[in-house]
Amino acid sequence: MWKAAFPMYNVSAEVRAGYEALFETLQGVLRADGFGDAVKLERAPALPDFWQRPDMLLSQTCGYPYLTRLRGYVTLLATPAYAFAGCDGSDYSSAIVVRAGGAIGMLAEARGCVAAVNDINSNSGMNALRHAVAPLAREGRFFGAVRWSGSHRASLALVQDGEADLAAIDCVTLGYLRREAPSSLDGLAVVCHTAPSPALPFVTGAAVPHAVRECLRSALLAPSPKLAGVMAALSIRAFAPCGDQDYARIEALAAEARAYGYPQLA
Repeated sequence: MWKAAFPMYNVSAEVRAGYEALFETLQGVLRADGFGDAVKLERAPALPDFWQRPDMLLSQTCGYPYLTRLRGYVTLLATPAYAFAGCDGSDYSSAIVVRAGGAIGMLAEARGCVAAVNDINSNSGMNALRHAVAPLAREGRFFGAVRWSGSHRASLALVQDGEADLAAIDCVTLGYLRREAPSSLDGLAVVCHTAPSPALPFVTGAAVPHAVRECLRSALLAPSPKLAGVMAALSIRAFAPCGDQDYARIEALAAEARAYGYPQLA
């Protein structure tokens, strides 16, 4: 049995249901094209292991682990273009969030402060933030400490509670939270956005037959009215055919940070 999962933006039951509706619509396209194999949707997959499974049919991943550990396990299908502040076409950025009315009014004023970061393999929470502060670092350091939170939602809570001073939050996560859980942003302000890069891609497993892969790609790039309606509910304007050359821009952010003598977030 094939497996599918959409774990990246489950900020509320409504958003989760939206991605499940998107999956069900794509599954209908596959059935209509003759793909009758059973597919199980997993709500809480173990990441990043799930993306490396040979029975993975469809998922959404982060561009940073795609570049660093997933090539050969997954194939890019298409990249969503979200209708949120901080997005431009199929690019997205991170909002650097601080406590409203606090001492940090610009990024340079965060020197020596505590950063909350969701995961070391996150483009939006780690790689983009590393790139943003690299020109400001001295002898490989900028922050007083880095706290690894486990999720963007947890990073926001750390900043709200005063246990961290700043966090870089995926602007799509921020857009969904503004809509679904605005109280999770109480007392916070955005000081700037990071450099843009391609948004989180939809991917298929390396073992998925070519015909199935192309069916999924075609469905995303030229959505039916039904699929377009599901996409609109998720604030997805369209999908773009981004490839490795586009996602190489994420590695370019890391390379620029290394050139400043700032290879690790610190």
